[in-house]
Amino acid sequence: MEINKDTKIGEIVEKYPEKVDVLLSAGMHCIGCPASQAETLEEACMVHGIDVEDLLKEINK
Repeated sequence: MEINKDTKIGEIVEKYPEKVDVLLSAGMHCIGCPASQAETLEEACMVHGIDVEDLLKEINK
């Protein structure tokens, strides 16, 4: 399965732990907070000022 903008942060952390470093490198340091577990990748990117399309390219390499 490919990660997309609607994938929840909690799902990425649980199912794709090897991708956590990509999130951290992008500046998304809130991956462990309870609110992020139900937040989509797109929502988290908006909050952190990250371009979701750029992050998707990196995370799906």
